[in-house]
Amino acid sequence: MDPKTIACLLDSYPTPLYVFEERILRERLQYLRARLPEEVRLCFAVKANPFLGQFLVGSVDRFEICSPGEMYICEKQKLPAEQFVLSGLYKDEGSMRYAFEHGLCRGILTVESVHQFELLRRLAKEYTQPVRLLPRLTSGNQFGLTEEELLNILVQIRDDPSRQKLLTLAGIQFFSGTQKTSLKKHRRELELLDTLLDRIRAELAMEIPSLEYGPGFPVAYFDAESFDEDAYLEEFSSLLRQMRNHLPIVLELGRSIAASCGSLLTQVVDQKSNHSGNYAILDSGIHQLAYYGQFMAMKHPVFELWPLRQSARSDQDPEWNLCGALCTVNDLIVKKLPLPDLKIGDVLIFKNTGAYSMTEGISLFLSRDLPTVVWLKEDGTVRMLRCAEPTWTLNGGA
Repeated sequence: MDPKTIACLLDSYPTPLYVFEERILRERLQYLRARLPEEVRLCFAVKANPFLGQFLVGSVDRFEICSPGEMYICEKQKLPAEQFVLSGLYKDEGSMRYAFEHGLCRGILTVESVHQFELLRRLAKEYTQPVRLLPRLTSGNQFGLTEEELLNILVQIRDDPSRQKLLTLAGIQFFSGTQKTSLKKHRRELELLDTLLDRIRAELAMEIPSLEYGPGFPVAYFDAESFDEDAYLEEFSSLLRQMRNHLPIVLELGRSIAASCGSLLTQVVDQKSNHSGNYAILDSGIHQLAYYGQFMAMKHPVFELWPLRQSARSDQDPEWNLCGALCTVNDLIVKKLPLPDLKIGDVLIFKNTGAYSMTEGISLFLSRDLPTVVWLKEDGTVRMLRCAEPTWTLNGGA
């Protein structure tokens, strides 16, 4: 954001304030498309930022939806149901019935367990609606199916006796975690999937239509982190091309798409010093600023200080411990951060908050308001996505 835009936002909206920028989001998608194989499709994990789906229609191929609430959000934002991937470890029957009754099953439904498969098959038969299923292979945790369970479900889909052919296979899904910097891990996982595809062809005489893979691309959140993303994506693309089984690949991405487009603006509201150091109290805190990999506030996230200073920051500047507004000693955002001439009223602009920060924190703790959220368009105009919302009514005040 340029200085004029920052000044205008701070004049128009209270802090704390989330700003999601259209230009950065568009440039990020262009960057990923340019560095991944041309045939690769992208699926946006809505959980990373449920505000952004409405701005990604036409820019991504699928939307992964992991809860009933996310499904209702995507329906309200009028996202195309044909691009939904209704996912989630727990699919309750009530929300699945809603999906069938409101035409939200026209996309893909993941299968996380044998019990889920039976539920979806029963509802497809009851509503006489064909469904495209995406069984998930477990990576060794509570998610997904064992290889034997997955093969058994593939046989049932293949041999579906219903005349309507209610069950069809959309592909196989695999995801093992986020912030994966190890290309060796990608190599092992893609080899595991290649071996599974070989087995399916040999034992079941089936060809899998597509593979949805969650690569968990990393995001560099902190100053000290060094990450050559160009080289990383080039090597990852090479691994995809080296797979023995050439089939359509869909990459499920969340933070890699969304993180860079977001900033959190938070104001210094108090200052104090004691025998342990200097403390600046912010009107935000750990309930609204969550960086993956933050450890006891020791890492320094990427940020700007406003108003802009004449001279650059240096290690000779006074060190400040930045604390949030929560009444807990754990509400430490950054320790010992050198800042020049810090004053009450200054604003810190924390970068790369476009993924998870606005939903991942302990938002209801101490009943503080949820921050305002705005969408900054490329032409400089601003659209409010959410005004500051009180939470005290949810915590016993109704």
